[in-house]
Amino acid sequence: MKKQKIMIVDDDASIAELISLYLTKECFETKKVADGNVALKAFETFKPDLILLDLMLPGIDGYEVCREIRRNSSIPIIMLSAKTETFDKVLGLELGADDYIIKPFDAKELVARVKAVLRRSKVSADPGPLQRHDESVRLPDLIINLGNYSVTYMGGNVDMTPKEIELLYFLASSPNQVFTREQLLDHIWGYEYIGDTRTVDVHIKRIREKIKDHDKWALMTVWGIGYKFITK
Repeated sequence: MKKQKIMIVDDDASIAELISLYLTKECFETKKVADGNVALKAFETFKPDLILLDLMLPGIDGYEVCREIRRNSSIPIIMLSAKTETFDKVLGLELGADDYIIKPFDAKELVARVKAVLRRSKVSADPGPLQRHDESVRLPDLIINLGNYSVTYMGGNVDMTPKEIELLYFLASSPNQVFTREQLLDHIWGYEYIGDTRTVDVHIKRIREKIKDHDKWALMTVWGIGYKFITK
C-alpha cells in the first residue's frame, strides 16, 4: 500500500523532527521544510497529501504559503501556530486551511487531526461505489449533492471545500430548524475537532460569498443562537 505523504513546514527543527517521528510510526512518509519559499518549491516536487504549516517562517510566512497553494490546489492544510488569538485562527481558516492547531500541542492529538482531515479529503476526492448518490437537497436554482460533493447554483458548479458542502447540506436538509454553533461544530467537525465556534462563522461567511439568498430559500443567522436554512 502506498504511503500517504505529509510535508512538515516548520523552522523549529526539534518540533519538525518530533512530528516526523510520530507520523513515521503511523506509516506516513514525511518531508521536513524550514522555509516558506522552499516549501512552495517542495510542494511541486514532493506532491504531499497533506501539509502541516507553521505560520512564523523565514522567507514568506505560513499565511502567504497557504494563499499561494490555494490558488491552484485544494490539498489539505493544517496550520500550526503559537498564536492563540481568534483573529489569527479565523484568518488561517479564511485563507483555506482545513484545521488550526495551537502550539504546544499533544503529538497524538496532532496525528488524530491529520488522519481526520485526510479521511474527509479522501471522501471528497473519491466518493467510491458505496456512497449513496441520492444524498442530495434540491431547491430552486440550488442542488447540494453529498454523494459526489458538488453544489450547483443557478445552473453552474460552485467550488466549495468539503466542510462548506457538508455544512450547507446539513442545514438545508433540515429546513427551518435552528442549530447552535456548538451543534454544528459537533455534527460537521465531530469530536476529533477541538476548535472554537468561530470556525462555524467563518465557513458560513465563505458559503454566503459563493451563493446568495434566493426568494425561495435563504441561509439565516439566528442572533445569539446560531443558524438555520429557511425555505419559503
